[in-house]
Amino acid sequence: MNIFISNLSWAIKDGDLRELFAEYGEITSAKVIMDRETGKSRGFGFVEMPNEEEGKKAIEELDKAEYDGKVITVNVAKPREERTGGSRGGFGGGNRGGGFGGGSRGGNGGGNRGGSGGYDRGSRRSY
Repeated sequence: MNIFISNLSWAIKDGDLRELFAEYGEITSAKVIMDRETGKSRGFGFVEMPNEEEGKKAIEELDKAEYDGKVITVNVAKPREERTGGSRGGFGGGNRGGGFGGGSRGGNGGGNRGGSGGYDRGSRRSY
């Protein structure tokens, strides 16, 4: 059973998660997710437990518990959704309109932005 843990303290490491869940049974893996650029914790992680009953008990007892000064959320991990990459905005727009030349104003700024970021040249003409 793959378990998702969120709202972790930035100081929590893989070993801390393993130690927390070891009380409930065998741990196959314990991983705190780190930011690629900064190397700092992103505040969530995953624990893999081979025994489903032990995993359910850990979820039941640890969800909404205080751990290292924060109330953590613990539940069954959902399968990772595949990223398509075309709908996130940014340079070129995508369907959210943000970024340079995005949106539906014919390349004249970030139209249909709906409050998302980006550079909007508005109604000025391009020469």
